Amino acid sequence: MKPTQSDPTVQPVPASVVATVDAADTTLSNPRWAVLALGANLGNRLETLQGAIDALGDTPGLRVKAVSPVYETEPWGVEPGSQPSYFNAVALVKTTLPPSSLLERAHAVEEAFHRVREQRWGARTIDVDIVAYADLVSEDPVLTLPHPRAHQRAFVLAPWHDVDPDARLPGLGPVVDLLAAVGREGVTPRADLELRLPE
Repeated sequence: MKPTQSDPTVQPVPASVVATVDAADTTLSNPRWAVLALGANLGNRLETLQGAIDALGDTPGLRVKAVSPVYETEPWGVEPGSQPSYFNAVALVKTTLPPSSLLERAHAVEEAFHRVREQRWGARTIDVDIVAYADLVSEDPVLTLPHPRAHQRAFVLAPWHDVDPDARLPGLGPVVDLLAAVGREGVTPRADLELRLPE
C-alpha cells in the first residue's frame, strides 16, 4: 500500500501538473534514459531503497521504468567488518530533466532519508548515484558522466546487467564485459527480497 505522503522532499504537486507530466511520457519529443544506482547499509535497508524509488517515481519529469533485483554487498573502500553490508539495486528511468536537475533530485532524496556525508566511503542510510545519462560523456567535476568508478563496481554492474542485459556504459563498452572483468566476489543476489516499481 502506498503511503499518503510518500515523498517528504517536495510539496504536493497540483493535479494539473501531474497530468501534464503523465502525458509527457508519450508526447515529449526528447526524454532520455538514465541509470541510477542505489545503496543502503544503515537502518531498514530494503524499506529505504523502496522509499527512494517511490520518491524518484513522484518526481515530475521522471518515470521509473525498471528496478533490478536486490544484491547484498560488502562495503567499498573500508576495512572488512567495519560497516554493515549494503543492499544495492539499479533503477532505469526515463526523464526530461537535465542531468543537473536529476542530480539535485538524487541529493534531495538522500537528504530526505537522512544521508550524512561526514567521511568518504562512510556508512549511509541511502546513496543515489547517477551512473549514466543517455550517451553523455562529461568531465564536469560536479557530475562526471558516466560515473567514474561504475565500471569497477560489481554492485552496480551486476544489478544493471540483470535489468538490461544489453546495456553499455558510455565510452567503456558492454556492461556484461565490464562485469566479467571485475567478477562477482562480495556481491550476493538476494532472491528473497524484492523492490517494486512505484505505483
